[in-house]
Amino acid sequence: MLEKIIEIIEEQLSVEGMEITEKTRFKEDLSADSLDLFELAMAIEEAFEIEIPSEDLEKVTTVGSVIEYLKEKGVEV
Repeated sequence: MLEKIIEIIEEQLSVEGMEITEKTRFKEDLSADSLDLFELAMAIEEAFEIEIPSEDLEKVTTVGSVIEYLKEKGVEV
């Protein structure tokens, strides 16, 4: 699942070549703004066939938190 999330992040945020780990923070480490995060959430929703309510987006601040969120919602890869 981590590899797929990283692929989506690289594509959506145009950060190819950066080292992305589960501890990578979207705003601080990848300079993502709120529009970037919204577009990233839409791409994750499409890739994993899940709906992420906007109030849940505030909880998702790192790559690892995305993975945990998806697991909590029953997404398996």
